[in-house]
Amino acid sequence: MQALNHWPPEARRDLVGVFTDIDDTLTTEGAITPDALQALADLKAAGLMVIPITGRPIGWCEPFMTGPEGTTWPVDAMVAENGAVAFARSPGRGQPLTKLYQQDANTRLANQTRMREIAALVAAEAPGVALSSDSAGRETDIAFDYAEFARHTPETVQQVLAVLQHAGMQTTVSSIHIHGCFGDFNKWQGANWIVRELLGRNLAQELDRWVFVGDSGNDQAMFQHFTHSAGVANIARFVPQLSHLPTYVTPSARGAGFAEVARAILEARSLA
Repeated sequence: MQALNHWPPEARRDLVGVFTDIDDTLTTEGAITPDALQALADLKAAGLMVIPITGRPIGWCEPFMTGPEGTTWPVDAMVAENGAVAFARSPGRGQPLTKLYQQDANTRLANQTRMREIAALVAAEAPGVALSSDSAGRETDIAFDYAEFARHTPETVQQVLAVLQHAGMQTTVSSIHIHGCFGDFNKWQGANWIVRELLGRNLAQELDRWVFVGDSGNDQAMFQHFTHSAGVANIARFVPQLSHLPTYVTPSARGAGFAEVARAILEARSLA
């Protein structure tokens, strides 16, 4: 990883969009910071697409997309559950949100039954490990808390992953949760999907015009594929566990780090 100030201005001048993780990238101690929220607004005002993409459930995301005026986040879409489901804004002020899925309703229903059975299996084989507190809002995946409110060892994390994988689930680990799903979902796949849905374009063919900002294990696929990627400084604690790292790293952690990425983009545009 290189320091953020090594990112050439000409490489960030013509960006059209920003994907960003949420937990510990936009948020600090569980809440979005004023500087990160302002950074989202500044990017939107400059004409960039802004799309958070998260392991959080779609129900958790809904208030940030549907809340009273002044409380909603200035973003074009929010992709949840590591890419399986999203809210997207319809064009024009006051238009309703569109909720998009990658799986049909029957598939989701069948998977939910299987995931309840697997949650019981984890409870039996890894005593003390509980579903994440946001699980009521989940529709397409299952998540266990290892570092949000609980504190579990790396060995316990691996034990839970083994149970999920033995059950045929695809797994990933965020900065706070252990995730499992039935389906080929990850943030990279979800980013490609939402760009097709919203813009009718192929993200892989225009990666030199997008940037991703993240901090942990479930961001690896994005770090691997994106031409431009940045990790906020707190990624340092995950570096030994990551096979793919961001190109750049910010001086500051969490929301302050995201704001630094936004400033770097906007400063380069002002020089054009």
